[in-house]
Amino acid sequence: MNFLDLVKKRQSVRKYAPRPVPRDAIERCLEAARLAPSACNSQPWSFIVLDDEGLKNEVAEKAFSGAYKMNSFAKAAPVLIVVVTERSTYFARLGGFFRGTQYNLIDIGIACEHFVLQAAEEGIGACWMGMFHEKAVKKILGVPKDKKIDVIISLGYPATDEIREKIRKPLQEMRKFNPE
Repeated sequence: MNFLDLVKKRQSVRKYAPRPVPRDAIERCLEAARLAPSACNSQPWSFIVLDDEGLKNEVAEKAFSGAYKMNSFAKAAPVLIVVVTERSTYFARLGGFFRGTQYNLIDIGIACEHFVLQAAEEGIGACWMGMFHEKAVKKILGVPKDKKIDVIISLGYPATDEIREKIRKPLQEMRKFNPE
């Protein structure tokens, strides 16, 4: 599949088939994320894979309840990927300070996009979420208080093969060549 076709195929999946995701497919998604570029090669991420049904359900129940109920669909996903934002290198942090940019968030964004694109290539659906009860997830998984969980990705085979139409701004609204 060429890259633009893959990008068109990738979408947020919120309904999953009751089918396990093979570990080797998850490993390929993780390898795609591992190969992502990052500021000063910081690689400020770690991924916690929850494919044990009991643990995944415990985390999902706490993560997607109450004020975070809008993401309760993720409880039905066979796998959750918890993305921990790690500390960037000194030079990436220094550059970020002068630029007013959190490069570690850009970096995990690139790594997570690599992950979900590989999942789409595998025929696996994913949904990238930033709204969840972080404190509860950290407590269950033993993630230290000084670490940050910025993303959880639900993962599983889509319940349907339908590819929704992408509603996006026209190209001419988002690009300029050589503006005067």
